[in-house]
Amino acid sequence: MSTGSDIKPTDLRGILKYVPRFQGQIFVIALDGSIVADDNFDNLITDVAVLHSLGIKVVIVHGIGQQITELAKVRHIAITDADGTGVADAATLDLAIRASSRVTHLVIEGLTVNGLKAALTNAIRAMPLGILRGVDHQFTGRVDRVDRDFIKQLITAGVVPVVNPIGFDRDGKPLRVNSDLLAAEIAEALQATKIVYFSPCLGLEINGKLQHDISVDTLRKVLASKPESINEPMRSKAAHAVKAIDTGTPRIHLLDGRELDGLLAEVFSNEGVGTLIYGNEYQQIRKATKRDVRAIYNLTRSGMKREELVARSQQAIEKNIDSYYVFEIDENLTACISLRLYPDKPDLAEIGALYVMPFYHNRGIGLKMVEFACLKAAERGAKAVLALSTQAYSFFTSVCGFDDADKDVLPPSRVKTYDESGRNSKIMIKRL
Repeated sequence: MSTGSDIKPTDLRGILKYVPRFQGQIFVIALDGSIVADDNFDNLITDVAVLHSLGIKVVIVHGIGQQITELAKVRHIAITDADGTGVADAATLDLAIRASSRVTHLVIEGLTVNGLKAALTNAIRAMPLGILRGVDHQFTGRVDRVDRDFIKQLITAGVVPVVNPIGFDRDGKPLRVNSDLLAAEIAEALQATKIVYFSPCLGLEINGKLQHDISVDTLRKVLASKPESINEPMRSKAAHAVKAIDTGTPRIHLLDGRELDGLLAEVFSNEGVGTLIYGNEYQQIRKATKRDVRAIYNLTRSGMKREELVARSQQAIEKNIDSYYVFEIDENLTACISLRLYPDKPDLAEIGALYVMPFYHNRGIGLKMVEFACLKAAERGAKAVLALSTQAYSFFTSVCGFDDADKDVLPPSRVKTYDESGRNSKIMIKRL
């Protein structure tokens, strides 16, 4: 376990850069039963406590697959299903309830050790899965309703809600529910920003190759055409990740719960350590065309007057229109950004001309434009992105994750224009 003396100031600064982005948002942490039983579980719960201390709201959902299997062996009872997707007979349900009680206790115990208040909830109303393809699934359930207000009351009171894979029907009878499904349903109900699934796997693999990030559209196609190409333990999580993104959760992370500091490394770094599944958050952003020249000029003119942006004529914008991207709301341009790559340093890109109409400030559009430009830069082979600014310095460093840089990071062609401008802009860099 780390001690205070092991924490480097650079680590703390790296974490704090991301805090404004995530503060006040809800993360659903989904733990496989095998991860609760792993030696790293105590470290993982400590990482959850770190998120909570930084103002990130956390809900924990846990599975019981390993525990119910072990309990069945000890008691010499044959179970019909371990993960909550198949048939759960009466004996299986009984062992599931017992296993859930034990695992929930371990989770709450870990949270208590870290000074957090926690509560097991009955916020999930379930209904029988019923007869599917002629098979009666007996006591296996699906989510009928999430008591969102109840969970949010707990969160507001500083309590970490813990949800186990046992739901109750309208008559109060228990049903076994798959925990991957639970996490997706809770994320939808709470409008969570992320689901973080922890399992004993490095992440999502396709044809044996680990995917560090994958779009939901790509994953959907793989699930439809070649589901067997996905590593078997991740298929359930992949399917529920698609559902979660389709219902409003922007990002899903698949992490190895056995890895020390994996949660913090995934959330508070650009690189991450597992698999990120992301939705199309950029559908309102498109490449600019010549028809947008005048609108871009009018949009950025006030920023030029206040010297927030470099002065650009309509002719200059038109000449470089291929480097611009715009953000549309109801077919009106509300933001723009430019992206430039350097022939003398092809692994480096620069963003500029970032401007958001004042009416649309504080809606995350500026961050989305920067993230989109960084994504495009990476697609074109850039390893790092520069940003030069005289007045938006804190936005780039605190919100967008850029670091201070010296003039020597500029390509030779850019040094000349930097000196000639006389603006003495702050130089920042973000590694991709």
